Amino acid sequence: MNGINSRCGILASAAICVLISGCASLMSSAASGLADNLSVAVLNQNDPETVRDGAPAYLLLLDSFLEGSPEDPALLSSAASLYATYGTVFADDEERASRLTARGHDYSTRAICNSFKPSCEWPGMLFEDYQQTLDGLKPKHADVVFAHGLASLAYIRAHSADYTAIAQLPYSEALFERYLEINDGTDDGAVHTYLGILNTLIPPALGGDPEKGRGHFERAIEISGGRDLSAKVEFANGYARLLYDRELHDQLLKEVLEADPEVPGSTLLNVLAQRQAKDLLESADDYF
Repeated sequence: MNGINSRCGILASAAICVLISGCASLMSSAASGLADNLSVAVLNQNDPETVRDGAPAYLLLLDSFLEGSPEDPALLSSAASLYATYGTVFADDEERASRLTARGHDYSTRAICNSFKPSCEWPGMLFEDYQQTLDGLKPKHADVVFAHGLASLAYIRAHSADYTAIAQLPYSEALFERYLEINDGTDDGAVHTYLGILNTLIPPALGGDPEKGRGHFERAIEISGGRDLSAKVEFANGYARLLYDRELHDQLLKEVLEADPEVPGSTLLNVLAQRQAKDLLESADDYF
């Protein structure tokens, strides 16, 4: 199965962070305008292969910038977002996805450590102590928090067979919940989808909370007015399959396939979502 078809499209929204918050901050005002326009063009692209083939150039570009500014939080966050996105959406095999998402996670860890010193102690910290540090996060930290949450989610999904990665689920969930409190609301729909994913990655017997995840998926769909098709695909793939709810599964995926994917700012995401919806429906008889 093609790597693009088999992976989730929701993480592709990180392209906005990469092209605006990172690259644009390093350029002149004229070049920043070009970066802004490019980000819009990427998200309005209806041919994912064009994005897949072009993105590695940005990976190398960001790596080269980091050679000169290895501790810059904005640049590290941009690199983290792009590596997480590419590793999750476009990597051709599990080994490559594992490698790329690990690099993204390392970048995001460095970014948040350089912006919020208590986070430097997060690795190995007890959850109760970790939760207390989150109170110190403020709106000024929102960009690095988003990048770290995104990169952590991508890393966990790519390393789901590793217990140490799965053990990070509650930490990532708490971080995204804190992000909803300090953010201006811009990315709330995407973050609710991420929280839905986190709560449905593992079954209830292992600590998952699918009903909480369902609430997040439904909230994400509500925020987008149903135009973000990725939220419905993740709802079907994460919740309906986990609970073997064939009726809900097929209903959500048929709605995705019947929708018009051409939505300003979401076309790329929606095309990817429709490809995944088709694959999930075709495999449904074998799964259920």
